Amino acid sequence: MTLRETIDNQIKVAMLKRDQRRLDTLRMVKAKLLEKEVEKRVTTGGINTEDEMQVLLSSAKMRKEAIEEFEKAGRKDLADKERAELEIIQEFLPKQMSREEVVSFVNELAARLGAQGQGDFAKLMSASMKELRGKVDGKLVQEVVKAKLG
Repeated sequence: MTLRETIDNQIKVAMLKRDQRRLDTLRMVKAKLLEKEVEKRVTTGGINTEDEMQVLLSSAKMRKEAIEEFEKAGRKDLADKERAELEIIQEFLPKQMSREEVVSFVNELAARLGAQGQGDFAKLMSASMKELRGKVDGKLVQEVVKAKLG
């Protein structure tokens, strides 16, 4: 079952349960996927799993940033709304790695690539993100890579 089919089924369930927040969030994700599909259809003929993951990650990142901004502004009500939407979006993302798992991965990758100093930051960061995309937040990877290289 594709991601769109899964979301369509979840939309039906949310409608039956009259869960408006879940319904709105799923409809937003579906709309973003359709936008991406139209965009890709023009250039490559369709959307693939990586594109779907990119849409989900982008939506999750937007929610995280909104949560931070609303909390800074003292708007707990809006932050809670965004947090609930983020939880729904994360259901469709792969399990996120812990900080310890990221540190272990980056250490192993640095050893394989021979990355030792700040000059190797770009090489290590790009290699890390290539393998970890979708499994961890890029900010966390950046923090770990910076700490590793000194």
